[in-house]
Amino acid sequence: ADILWKGEAGLTALILKGGIFEQMDGPVALVSSEELAFKFAVNNINRNRTLLPNTTLTYDIQRINIYDSFEASRKACDQLSLGVVAIFGPSHSSSSNAVQSICNALEVPHIQVRWKHHPMDNRDTFYANLYPDYSSLSYAILDLVQFLKWKTATVVYDDSTGLIRLQELIMAPSRYNIRLKIRQLPLDTTDTRPLLKEMKRSREFRIIFDCSHIMAAQILKQVSSYSVKVMHTHIILSTDDLMAINLEPYRFCGVNMTGFRILNVDNPQVASIVEKWSLERQFPPKPDSGILEGIMTTDAALTYDAVHIVSVSYQHAPQMTVNSLQCHRHKPWRFGGRFMSFIKESHWDGLTGRLCFNRTTGLRNDFDLDIVKRHGSDLAPKAITKHPRNLFPKYVGKWSTSGGLNITEVSRQNGMNITDSLSNRSLVITTILEEPYVMLKKSDKALVGNDRFEGFCVDLLKELASILGFSYEIHLVPDGKYGFQDDKGQWNGMIKELMEHRADLAVAPLTITFMREKAIDFSKPFLNTGISILYRRPNSTNSGFFSFLNPMTPDIWVYILLAYLGVSCVLFVIARFSPYEWYDAHPCNPGSDVVENNFTLLNSFWFGVGSLMQQGSELMPKALSTRIIGGIWWFFTLIIISSYTANLAAFLTVERMDSPVDSADDLAKQTKIEYGVVKDGATMSFFKKSRVSTFEKMWAFMSSRQSTSFVKSIEDGIQRVLKSDYALLMESTTIEYVTRRNCNLTQVGGIIDSKGYGIGTPKGSPYRDKITIAILSILEDGRLHMLKEKWWSGSNCLEDERYETGPMGIQNLGGIFIVLASGLVLSVFVAIGEFIYKMRKNAEREQHY
Repeated sequence: ADILWKGEAGLTALILKGGIFEQMDGPVALVSSEELAFKFAVNNINRNRTLLPNTTLTYDIQRINIYDSFEASRKACDQLSLGVVAIFGPSHSSSSNAVQSICNALEVPHIQVRWKHHPMDNRDTFYANLYPDYSSLSYAILDLVQFLKWKTATVVYDDSTGLIRLQELIMAPSRYNIRLKIRQLPLDTTDTRPLLKEMKRSREFRIIFDCSHIMAAQILKQVSSYSVKVMHTHIILSTDDLMAINLEPYRFCGVNMTGFRILNVDNPQVASIVEKWSLERQFPPKPDSGILEGIMTTDAALTYDAVHIVSVSYQHAPQMTVNSLQCHRHKPWRFGGRFMSFIKESHWDGLTGRLCFNRTTGLRNDFDLDIVKRHGSDLAPKAITKHPRNLFPKYVGKWSTSGGLNITEVSRQNGMNITDSLSNRSLVITTILEEPYVMLKKSDKALVGNDRFEGFCVDLLKELASILGFSYEIHLVPDGKYGFQDDKGQWNGMIKELMEHRADLAVAPLTITFMREKAIDFSKPFLNTGISILYRRPNSTNSGFFSFLNPMTPDIWVYILLAYLGVSCVLFVIARFSPYEWYDAHPCNPGSDVVENNFTLLNSFWFGVGSLMQQGSELMPKALSTRIIGGIWWFFTLIIISSYTANLAAFLTVERMDSPVDSADDLAKQTKIEYGVVKDGATMSFFKKSRVSTFEKMWAFMSSRQSTSFVKSIEDGIQRVLKSDYALLMESTTIEYVTRRNCNLTQVGGIIDSKGYGIGTPKGSPYRDKITIAILSILEDGRLHMLKEKWWSGSNCLEDERYETGPMGIQNLGGIFIVLASGLVLSVFVAIGEFIYKMRKNAEREQHY
């Protein structure tokens, strides 16, 4: 309570200030920070004569037990009898309400510095409160939640008044896309570990705590000791005293903390007063309270400003006389109303910023709140020199009643030593069961924690943890999905887990895609893959009566027949045309003109058949042209017979598989064999968004039969491939693993596209780059290849695998036909040459005779 006594005009005024303050519970009664600030403000005003040059302030302090409203009323009446112009305190609601009732009756201003619920029908005319309006604080938290783009949050309040303070935030789900869960701190105990355990089990990592800074310090201690720390846990504290909490023990706990600050320590004048307070303060904190010694709290700063605003009002007030007021007489102070108006109309730039009041309600308005965030590398304000500068939260923005939220600086992540930030971290890993990446370990003993899992991704995670120095806890994604965005833009699976910061890393065969990259961040791929077709191994081809024709295609057989006919005909014509194939039929009769030719049409065909069957013939060409034809034909038959013999042997010794489809095009062209993908996976997204005509046709087929084309998991798809006429489109690396262990399955065709598996992190995670570097490290030194060989080897089907042999076609034997044709053309030219040469010889002979 402030008791102002004014002397007569022209003389030095003496203002007697008194205070009613609660004693702190404990073996030894502790002085409250408001009482210390009250004395500190009075002494400063007396030493600095600029504010009240002709006035000296003294004080009289009365202490009461907390919750004792009767004693508060009695102390107030005692001080009113001395001649009072304003009363400060007490701070507790019941005691404050009792004193306020007396002040209303006797028309004496009552000044408060603690939060107080102000009902709509309030008639406390003689009331002023320097604490920010509770509705404005609620709007500030709501604006901050919206800026952080929280979709879910948990509000934890200390007592029922917290629901009133945060009513604008609590009503937010009806107006904004925010889901809130409301919880209450345990009553009559500071042990919050059961509550923290329950929130951890429910994966609630976006938390708003409405409690005092003393309770907040206890909560942070239990967060650290109970190991509920998660890298992306973010706590918003409604208290304005985040700077008063000792944050040193929580530098590596991985919890982000955001709070508010009304104390304007960036102002040099304010910084000077705060530093002076820190040096003079004699009130030590409780042992192990988690509170820093010597830090000016919001209550103390508001009390300091309250003393000054009343002093400023007194300085500008006209001459007033102060009467001794008696509570039992109900006679009000005649100057009380005027002085209350002066207080509400006064303005003062104090420690907590600009001070001005609503003239109707007496509530403080038009104030600013600094947004501060705990950051390991941040420095404290220059005003604080008593404690290490890296313990204090950093200023990142401002909220005002007129301008709303204005974030001026985003927390720095560039330049941080990420290795150090990963060291000693405990990360939550989300994954999904899929062989051979993550599997449940088979054991006779009951396994718990990370020991339950094994596989390629589990070993990869161990390597990364060994390099970067973090610990981890593996959780299976609840819905068993990789992550797919529906038509409303909502994600599921592991992508949702990362977006909502329920997990720090997604270590699984998670395909890097365009849409996923927009929602989360990915490391560099640790495994390259592509889409291929898994199908049941086809049955072997049955042998028939004409299987001896299988080594060559029907086209080749037709071409061989045509070649035989063509060569025989050409041989007949050339033999007839060449004069050297004609001989004397009667050599004993020199005068006979009868000549004959062995290569009749029938003999020409017989010569070709004998050569083709490798049996020869009694006919032998004599002319150069016909010999060329014979030689080329013999070469042709040599190649054809050798190729046929080799391929026939392969057909008789190798079991040939006849698959109904050999590629994605074959699948798209038919409807008998059903095919599909794993629902809500990257392969499904690929076909859905593809603009290639073949893939569009396949997607239309699958989407028209969603109930039968899509499977829930890869294991379900494999079982369906084995039991029905079904083809599963999936990643080639998984197909390789499956086909090595199940001899009834095979990969059909090649790889449709190229993609990679990466480790997912929340958007903006500072650890992505370091994880990428670690992946490249184990990739270059061969450890990643060794891990793949470890989990993909051990096949039982490789020994029984036989390579199929197909019939030879024109692409295999086309060259020999070209050689044959070239030989025939050459023989024609040679035959023409022989004919001309013979004609000249005959002409010369006739001239000679």
